[in-house]
Amino acid sequence: MQHAPADDLGCIAPWLAARGLGPRRTAFYEGDAAPPLGSFDRLLILGGSMNVDEEALYPWLTAEKRFIAEALAAGKHILGICLGAQLLAEALGARVARNPVNEIGWFDLTLSEAGRRSPWFADFPGVYPAMHWHGYGYELPRGATLLASSALSEQQAFEYDGGRVLALQYHPEVTAANLRRWLSDEHLDAASGLPHPAGMAEDLAAFATANRLTYAMLDRWFGSNARSSLSLRERARARESPA
Repeated sequence: MQHAPADDLGCIAPWLAARGLGPRRTAFYEGDAAPPLGSFDRLLILGGSMNVDEEALYPWLTAEKRFIAEALAAGKHILGICLGAQLLAEALGARVARNPVNEIGWFDLTLSEAGRRSPWFADFPGVYPAMHWHGYGYELPRGATLLASSALSEQQAFEYDGGRVLALQYHPEVTAANLRRWLSDEHLDAASGLPHPAGMAEDLAAFATANRLTYAMLDRWFGSNARSSLSLRERARARESPA
């Protein structure tokens, strides 16, 4: 589920393509209808510059929230990123509100004890840098488990219903190209104390590390649905070979 042209799949797109997984894009902001609940295996809710309480500015949010509630009730496996995480938190009954400060740039995430034991973060460092771009945050939904925090936001990741629902406040999908596009669309206050925009987009080593960790998480989240790119190539060669 996409909320704006600039907020796309990022590094997730090539990971899906390499495994033969074809995502179906739904954009309520473009007038798309909700997909039938039986037509998909996994629901990925991306980020966006709007906030969960701005239905007056973005009327389509009402329909999307209804769809998310229906997907939760139907037992779907759901992953929410940034705005997507906030929408999930709200749908699960938690409060979502503006943070005292914006969190924009590379900031360390610290895994909770539950996060260190979670299969989603298996073999992750206990503390690692991640890209953040948000001004709102959420409270931990009742029944959810806190997985990660940052210095500015206690709630950075949670799981719900045994991991069926995974919410990430940070941006695991972002690439350097994504960030350069975001920076071209936004004007950051130089007096805010946030990292200089040029440095944010040029730390290629940080993007490489973040994307590698994202791929490991996706391998686990998709489970048996994730076919390796090697097996795809092998099947292609087999089809091309004479019987």
